[in-house]
Amino acid sequence: MPPLIQLPVALLVLVAGIYDIRYRRIPNWLVLPAIPVAFALNAFLFAQPEYHSSAWAGLVYAAKGFGLAALIYMPLYILRGMGAGDVKLSVALGALVGWQDWWRILVLSAVLGLLLALLLMALHKRFRKTLSNTAYIIWEMIHLRAPHHRSEELDVSSPKSFRLPHGAVVALGTLALLGLRVFLPSPAG
Repeated sequence: MPPLIQLPVALLVLVAGIYDIRYRRIPNWLVLPAIPVAFALNAFLFAQPEYHSSAWAGLVYAAKGFGLAALIYMPLYILRGMGAGDVKLSVALGALVGWQDWWRILVLSAVLGLLLALLLMALHKRFRKTLSNTAYIIWEMIHLRAPHHRSEELDVSSPKSFRLPHGAVVALGTLALLGLRVFLPSPAG
């Protein structure tokens, strides 16, 4: 991930994470402009002589990251397990960093999110309820039913839902990846 991409990525996820913690949403004014900027930045970078490529290759690179993020996040949004701002943040991030780094961010965010969820479950004494809800979600999905139809607390937009601010978790995963890149640079090839 070139430095020209790292700074906008870090700023995007920091603002989104803080905003999500504070207001429980991720604003359009932040994520929507990031999508065309991501495509433009990658087109510009790939057209540089050191990349031995073209602007078209940069657009394809951004489109793959955007597409993978949409493929993963849109079903979660449709099932009301994810907010629209989370989807827009994810696709903007995918377009900025490409599909491979987006996948790494997803994995790091999942691990960090699980650790935070376990901590919150312990603090709020919600282990049994969370396990029950998880089993219920799996049961409903096996039977091709949206879990939120029979349980309001499984709808991410419901005030009864107990959830992590996903934008903050994605920010942690992204910053962890950027930090790993600083402390564990890839070997010269």
